[in-house]
Amino acid sequence: MDLVVYGTFVGLVLGAMILQFTAGKTKQQIASGENPHFKKFQLSFFMVYFMALFSDWLQGPYVYKLYAHYGYASDQIALLYVVGFASSVLFGTATGPLADRFGRKKMAISFCFIYSFCCLTKLSSSFFWLFLGRVFGGISTSMLFSTFESWYVYEHTETHDFPSEWISVTLSKATFWNGLLAINAGIFANIVAESMEFGPVAPFMLAIPFLLCSGLLIIKTWPENYGNVSNNVGKSCMEGLKTIIFKEEILFLGIVQSLFEANMYIFVFQWTPILDRENTPLGMIFSTFMVCIMIGSSLYAILLHKKFTEEKLLSLSVVMAIVSMGICISTTGNDDLIYVTYAAFLLLEISVGIYFPAIGYLRSQVIPESLRASIMNWFRVPMNVLTCSGLLLLHNHTIISSTQNMFAICTGLLVVALMCSSKFSRIYSTRSIAAGVLVGNDEKRPLSAEEDEVDLGFAIVHSKPSMQSGKAATTPQDA
Repeated sequence: MDLVVYGTFVGLVLGAMILQFTAGKTKQQIASGENPHFKKFQLSFFMVYFMALFSDWLQGPYVYKLYAHYGYASDQIALLYVVGFASSVLFGTATGPLADRFGRKKMAISFCFIYSFCCLTKLSSSFFWLFLGRVFGGISTSMLFSTFESWYVYEHTETHDFPSEWISVTLSKATFWNGLLAINAGIFANIVAESMEFGPVAPFMLAIPFLLCSGLLIIKTWPENYGNVSNNVGKSCMEGLKTIIFKEEILFLGIVQSLFEANMYIFVFQWTPILDRENTPLGMIFSTFMVCIMIGSSLYAILLHKKFTEEKLLSLSVVMAIVSMGICISTTGNDDLIYVTYAAFLLLEISVGIYFPAIGYLRSQVIPESLRASIMNWFRVPMNVLTCSGLLLLHNHTIISSTQNMFAICTGLLVVALMCSSKFSRIYSTRSIAAGVLVGNDEKRPLSAEEDEVDLGFAIVHSKPSMQSGKAATTPQDA
């Protein structure tokens, strides 16, 4: 197993480098890279966001080990994990409306300090403090995966008026570098915990300086922006929920996100016991997974350049995940097919690399700015509920008798996600045509009057040119 894992890692790293080089030559990557205003703005976001992500990745490999180090049994540890997801459902939902009303910058700063507090709770072996840390950890996670993106999309589209197509460039790069950050975080966490013998609490302490630096950079470099400031938090929450229910394209996109990401988080708890054999290099397997995510993000940029649309790439990622989980149903538990299972896991991680920039761009296009953070947090509610349910079922062997059954459930959820993704694609494409945009060409462009009258058969709809760069940027042609 060792030789296969190391050989796969080396081969995938080389493949990732080649694909990233190819992705960097696409039109959107070149146009955005030649715009100095956009590069400066993008860097201001990446410096903050990457430090926040790095601090999160530092903690991941040692959460379970720290609880075990303090002497807690597996069922107690499972309870602590469930508490984190439940907290995100119960309390994390409110962080979106708070960010929209009181400011995304303020909420991002709050994240840095709240997550630092979560890290400090790990210094105690008391169940109360660990429980409290998981509660605030669930809240922090909701903030990390909604507030930062909401701030970026507002600044990109409203403040700087950059082309909306360049959002995909940023999200694709963020996904690629997220994989690289995860690999390095795992290495640093292993060094401070094992090589330097500071123990499993050390990675959590190492995360605090990165969180504080991220907070200071936000204070110094980020302007404030808001969503809907007129409603109170409760009314904003309900307005966000109503928008999801009554706007079909938002509803179907939210279902796709919830089902895909629930499958992803359930997989996180399954792969270790499936692949763990004597002397299996689990750290290297984790790094290989992260390289696959990087490959997926590069493939996203390349396929987007090859006339694939974002909604088609979202559906592609779901199909790849279905294939992966379908293979695992028949191969899991059979030692003779463990390498096939491993290959299926790699395919799933590639699909994750395609999924994140695709879903991020589509969210930026269909979610109204005034309720962006609120709606994004509502998307996470069913995802957290499904993940909690999956974890509880995995620990209740009278209900789920084998990992194959759980993979079958995950496959079923993904099939539903694919159906919703197809429905979303049809609605989104219709909306794009109605807005006077041709989809699937080298560049999205406004329809001419002749095209609009002949091809669509209704009055011309005037829309903002998609490649205008406005206040703080030049057009791609000028760049």
